[in-house]
Amino acid sequence: MRHALIFAAGLGERMRPLTERTPKPLLSAGGKPLIEWHLERLAAAGVNYVVINTSHLAEQFPEALSDGSRWGLRIRYAYEGPVPLETGGGMLNALPLLGHEPFLAINGDIWCDLDLTTLPAEPTGRAHLVMVDNPAHHPNGDFRLDEQGQLHDDGAPRLTYSGIGVFRRELLDGWLETVGHAAGADAKPPRFKLRPLLEAAMAVNALGGSHYRGDWTDVGTPQRLAELEADLSHA
Repeated sequence: MRHALIFAAGLGERMRPLTERTPKPLLSAGGKPLIEWHLERLAAAGVNYVVINTSHLAEQFPEALSDGSRWGLRIRYAYEGPVPLETGGGMLNALPLLGHEPFLAINGDIWCDLDLTTLPAEPTGRAHLVMVDNPAHHPNGDFRLDEQGQLHDDGAPRLTYSGIGVFRRELLDGWLETVGHAAGADAKPPRFKLRPLLEAAMAVNALGGSHYRGDWTDVGTPQRLAELEADLSHA
């Protein structure tokens, strides 16, 4: 994988007041913005081209990260407009910048020490999702991972999607038919969640996954950011 996408367009509403002047991926933990941890790991994994989705306080990203050359990366910014396009719409909006090969996608508001070189460069299905143990704030998880590495939307035990995955462009084929009349799907540009596309892939056994048991944090609240800061300061 030579290309990657970082979702960084969210409004960060649960992180207020911290996100009133700073977009969530640019909040610091362990001495650097969250998104810089991702850029460092992407560069170490051999990725050389990164697309960053932006919306809320979008101008701060190029100011902070420039063109990515300090990490040996080339960064392009995909502005979504004043209203974020959700994960599905955001991926669709960035797709023209991502080439034709599978690409790695990461949520900009997580922290994880996963070695990205362990991910498959070519998913066996439409995507490969990294799953983690269910955190306290999401006890019921998202999907079930079977012994063959396939993900399912039924049964137990369930794991939580980490916000890290490898995706094929084909996941978005026929997206409008899949998402139906969801609010925002008819907007220009369209706004929709990625989950219906993942469910459609699971329905035909075309969504793979793996279980990562290392350190992972969904930095969704000021308290979780403070906890992450404390963990990293003692590491």
